[in-house]
Amino acid sequence: MDRARTVSHAEPGSTGKGSAGFGVLLALLATVVWSGSFVATRGMAETVPPVQAVFWRWIIALLAVAPFAARQAWQQRTLIRRHLGFIALASLFGVALYNTLVHQAGLTTSASNMGMIMAASPVIMALYARLGGERLGARRTFGMLLAAFGVLLLVGDGSIGFDFGAGDLWMFAAALSFATYSALLKRKPAELGGLAFLITTFVLGALMLAPAYAVSLHVQGGFETTAGTVGPLLYVGVFSSAVAFFAWNKAVSVIGAARAGVVYYLQPVCVAGLGLLLLGEPTGPAQLLCMALILGGVGLGSARR
Repeated sequence: MDRARTVSHAEPGSTGKGSAGFGVLLALLATVVWSGSFVATRGMAETVPPVQAVFWRWIIALLAVAPFAARQAWQQRTLIRRHLGFIALASLFGVALYNTLVHQAGLTTSASNMGMIMAASPVIMALYARLGGERLGARRTFGMLLAAFGVLLLVGDGSIGFDFGAGDLWMFAAALSFATYSALLKRKPAELGGLAFLITTFVLGALMLAPAYAVSLHVQGGFETTAGTVGPLLYVGVFSSAVAFFAWNKAVSVIGAARAGVVYYLQPVCVAGLGLLLLGEPTGPAQLLCMALILGGVGLGSARR
């Protein structure tokens, strides 16, 4: 157990080249999948109330992950009860709050803006990591700042000065919630299995959302089950929740939240491309230049020496 704990909480720089590369790939997988979820969220903003969308997202995620995770969760039920407070906190920030804020933002801002503003979360992750004693290094810090500068230009349409709408502010709150969740992952008990942790957070998150779901159902009524609502819900439930959260949790355990956060800067690039292809949201020369800055920063910040 001591050896497992040491490996799980080792500094990102101490991982081997193979495991570090694997961690970066997992972070990239989660980032690409989550990019699609912003497009899906924006696409059903007018047809599915936010709380109802998030609640069904986690019910679908539970059904998707249960065949693989239920046995491990049952075997570790004593361990889960022992760390229930920590798991509940992670469920609050990563499952209940974060996704509700994202869906709320989707009512009044574009998918591109959602992805670009979420790129603020790596800065918060890096601050959490630094407060926790992790050394970021000059190269990674410069890469993070370069990518952050690209994101600021992208959000500001070529300038640093910009005006935020209500949906943008909701997304900043979502970024803070996701960064807090990622920082909490560093404190996950090493002996608690990844699948057991995942399914427990899904269950607790759905329970936290249940009262708000009941109120929304009473006030707003249900939504019509069509291809335009069920399809996006299946995507965010199976891929953006079950697959992406497992990949992200594993990536953070391997390379740390700060380094995984640098890879997360690719999200605005992915969202802008998907928004152009699927929603017709335009991408101009200024955005392409900003994306180049983001890509360069990610390359510097995530590469090993």
